Amino acid sequence: MRVQQGVSSSCTDDQLLFIRQQGIRHVFALFEDQHTDYDSVMRFVERVRKFDLTITDVGNTHLYKNPQFHLGLSERDRAIEEYNRFNRVLAKAGIPIVYMTWEPNQVLSTAYRVSDHTQGAVGRIVDIEEMKKRPFTHGRQYTEEEIWENFRYWLERVLPVCEEEGLTIALHPNDPPVDCLVGIPNLIHSADCYKKAFAMANDSPRLGMKMCFGCWLEGGEAFGDLLSDIAYFVDRKKVLIVHFRNVSSPMPYFEETLLEDGYMNMYEAMKQLVRHDYDGLIHVDHVPEYVESCGGKNASMAYSTGYMKGLLHSAMQEVHREMSDI
Repeated sequence: MRVQQGVSSSCTDDQLLFIRQQGIRHVFALFEDQHTDYDSVMRFVERVRKFDLTITDVGNTHLYKNPQFHLGLSERDRAIEEYNRFNRVLAKAGIPIVYMTWEPNQVLSTAYRVSDHTQGAVGRIVDIEEMKKRPFTHGRQYTEEEIWENFRYWLERVLPVCEEEGLTIALHPNDPPVDCLVGIPNLIHSADCYKKAFAMANDSPRLGMKMCFGCWLEGGEAFGDLLSDIAYFVDRKKVLIVHFRNVSSPMPYFEETLLEDGYMNMYEAMKQLVRHDYDGLIHVDHVPEYVESCGGKNASMAYSTGYMKGLLHSAMQEVHREMSDI
């Protein structure tokens, strides 16, 4: 299992050094719009390498969270061409994993503030009842059939490029994972939705998942059973990246928490990954942010990443003992 942290294409050298100082060797990168050409990507790749770090997976939010192809709008073919163009750039730069999340409205949230489960830090809060009162964001109610047909249309045009270039797409679930919000059905709001997406891609090895534990836990039983689903998808080599995150409770209301404060025993989840020989990437995707004068987001990510690394090391020792006793 390879622990990673995230960077942006405009991050500083000090930020890269900070990641290196935590004993981490892998990073994922979100590239800003002005950095999606080949020369810019390669300059960043080389700068990261100077800190003994490797970029494993990359995305540009505007290119992969694009309502043009999510909703089948008038410019979807142009948007797909741009998505494929950037993916070809990444393949040429030697980056093997690219992103997709079928979220034309990005991640939806109710608030970012201090609350009951955030330990005095500023954390993300979602209240589904509040969200249900919001108006349609794109003028009308879309149907589930439309969303899946748009996904099929997109797959037919991007998977051949991935096969040609040796890329794999990591598909993230919708967050929050309910069936429909603000007039738009969510593509991936359960483990069964993932199975449907993979079947639509004819089980292509070029389509895998970001297994976001946070989304699984937000959805609760309606999403699936996290431990069983780890076994199912890891055994089938569909998990490329794990987002290691905990929340206070399943929907309709949740707060993002420290790993030790949510309702899931994250050590059990880590042991399940180890038991099933998960050999992909893992990181803490987002956590409550600490006070800025004491490190802010950098400090909060370092704390939770260190906690996660401790769980991983303990899980490896315990599971290996279990195996040696058989």
